[in-house]
Amino acid sequence: MDFQLFPEGDGAILIEAGKEINLANHRKVRAIVSLIENAAPAWMIEYIPAYTTVTVLYDPFKVYAKFGEYPYRYVSRYFTRLLEKAQPAFIPEPRTVDIPVCYGGEFGPDLENVARINDLTPEEVIRIHASGDYTVYMIGFAPGFPYIGGMPEKIAAPRKKTPRLKIPERSVGIAGKQTGIYPIETPGGWQIIGRTPVKLFRPDRDGPSLLQAGDKIRFRPVSLEEYRELEKMPS
Repeated sequence: MDFQLFPEGDGAILIEAGKEINLANHRKVRAIVSLIENAAPAWMIEYIPAYTTVTVLYDPFKVYAKFGEYPYRYVSRYFTRLLEKAQPAFIPEPRTVDIPVCYGGEFGPDLENVARINDLTPEEVIRIHASGDYTVYMIGFAPGFPYIGGMPEKIAAPRKKTPRLKIPERSVGIAGKQTGIYPIETPGGWQIIGRTPVKLFRPDRDGPSLLQAGDKIRFRPVSLEEYRELEKMPS
């Protein structure tokens, strides 16, 4: 596997799997994460996967106390040896998560705008959005916010020129060639096309984020009545 290592301050190292955001580099990131999770060195604090990189935070004092050398030098050599083993076989089988969405109306105020930008009807936007082959590339921006790749370019739309001060939690949006779901109420500039009754961020649980990088997503259109019923169900 090709990769590059870069120092990030006194206690972090950046592992770069590639330059472009694509499925091949996403798989490399997942393979790297799988190796790191299995190795779990005692001096590691945490790791942060992104589109094409994994940042590993470590305790430089623990590294120096145990190995007696410049921490970054040791850590970079450690990951060089570890990542030489990285192969697609290290990628765990992805989950498929069903996300029901009530499109348009009060839940999707930008649905008609996305349709107009792409010379489509709102119904066509819904059909295309629900037919994508989706993968969660990373979690970021807000707790549990999934950046989801695989959306058909036919419904791509730019971010709004003036972001809204409040986007309701569980809103489904489009920004450029990607789609995502707001797990909490927050300001944002994505084009909002619907809302899901499924809670993505559950702070009372040990694993608060419903979705993880690598998950497959299936969007399923539901009526307002079905949305209301699903919203009542325990998450």
